[in-house]
Amino acid sequence: MTRRPTFSHRPTHRPTRRLPGPRPGRAPSLFHGLLSLGTALALALVAGLPPSALAEGFGDRFGELRRTLSKPDLYRLLYAVPKGGDLHHHAAGCWRMEDLYAVATDRSIVGTNRFYTRLRAGGCDGDTNDWVRFATLSAVQWGAMDACRRADYTALDALSPAQAREWMDSLRLDRPGEGREEFFERIWPRLGALGRDPHLMAEMTVRTLRRYGAEGVRYIEAQTIPDLFGAPDGTMLDPEEGERILRRRLARPDALATGVTLRLQYVVLRFTPNAVRRVEEAHDWVAGHRDLWVGVNMAGREDNDKGHPRRFLDVYRRMRHRHSGIGLSIHAGEVDEPNAHLRDTLMLGATRLGHGNNVLTDDDLVLHLRHGLAFMEINLVSNLLLEYVGDYSQHHFPEMLRLGVPCGLSTDDSGMWDSGMTDEYFTAVTEFQLTWEELLRCGRDSLKWSFLEEPAKARLMAEYERDVRAFEKRFGGDDWRARLAEVKPVAHGFARRRWGIAF
Repeated sequence: MTRRPTFSHRPTHRPTRRLPGPRPGRAPSLFHGLLSLGTALALALVAGLPPSALAEGFGDRFGELRRTLSKPDLYRLLYAVPKGGDLHHHAAGCWRMEDLYAVATDRSIVGTNRFYTRLRAGGCDGDTNDWVRFATLSAVQWGAMDACRRADYTALDALSPAQAREWMDSLRLDRPGEGREEFFERIWPRLGALGRDPHLMAEMTVRTLRRYGAEGVRYIEAQTIPDLFGAPDGTMLDPEEGERILRRRLARPDALATGVTLRLQYVVLRFTPNAVRRVEEAHDWVAGHRDLWVGVNMAGREDNDKGHPRRFLDVYRRMRHRHSGIGLSIHAGEVDEPNAHLRDTLMLGATRLGHGNNVLTDDDLVLHLRHGLAFMEINLVSNLLLEYVGDYSQHHFPEMLRLGVPCGLSTDDSGMWDSGMTDEYFTAVTEFQLTWEELLRCGRDSLKWSFLEEPAKARLMAEYERDVRAFEKRFGGDDWRARLAEVKPVAHGFARRRWGIAF
């Protein structure tokens, strides 16, 4: 009998029974919430590690460090903090662009699928000014064009070092004035054929797990689409074959060694003509692959009215007739104006809300959310760069957190922001003066509200408490300065541009 991979750093095991708990996609009851947390704490006690909630004094130490450390040293400290899960994570959007260039030009990974990127336009019949520099094609797409248009493109592996750097930078929001138009209308199209190569996708997934694991993230729910992969000859790949390629890569030792547990959400582009049908296909796919796929999401610009939540009410109700236990985490409230998208998204059955920027325009909804109705996925760097807030004084996160609404920090598209999870934590701590207990609440809730199956969730919550206790012991003593000097953080372009932090 072939054993199924667990897609985490733990060896495969078969639980003797399923722990009682709410079905994924349903808001946990108070009983089940206490059960999950109680299980985690009990496991920590069995291991001889007192739960962090019982540890006294470190909150004062953390407050002192927050106030007195230099920005680089505070970043160093927060890099070492255990961070729980990243629940709002677009798989391709979180690729590190240096990694992407290396993988896309490595024939041992992508085989014969050579990629070509556009450097110029205007010399061929029919050319217009409406073209995207550095849009990337597969070898088959490039070969199907006439000679004049092929000359506008250069193979990725033939770019000069300066061109390669410019190509990588074109996939990031790293210049003043770039915002949501650049992000939605240029950066994502530039990825082009890269996102349709299953071997590239699998390798980049592992490299992302490695990067997040290094800064203390232990769980990721990545949003992706399983049926868009192509073969090198240009034909569409059977989604099951793409799935096998990913699973084989996740089962290799270096993937398991990242220490990060991975689950996937099937994401639907909400404003497309076939989006309702895609919601059905997403539910069917997740139901057939439940050991790795745990939920359905909808993404895409909410200022495109074709994607409004009420359009999907009937299909989500029909899916609940067909399937049970499929988590729903849906983008909502990522807009500038007041509207009913958040409450309409809750009507679809979502128990997690992505962004929620306009939540404070709906007083009744805020009152309901205070009763634990849903979890809010907070993306601080994203909301600033896409200009949904002009500055952090306008952000809803501290209000939600301190009103008791379940919240967690997440990275959204960290590769395109040139950031990491530590940048989210650093922003939260410096802009809103988060306490140690508030940081821990975000970390715990990011695991508690995940769609991970209950036995694995209880294990991760227990390990989180263990890691927090170890962190408190490490930095709670008189030798904390020496321990801090041992941390070897990695900071990317966002930290350098915003705070002048580089290591």
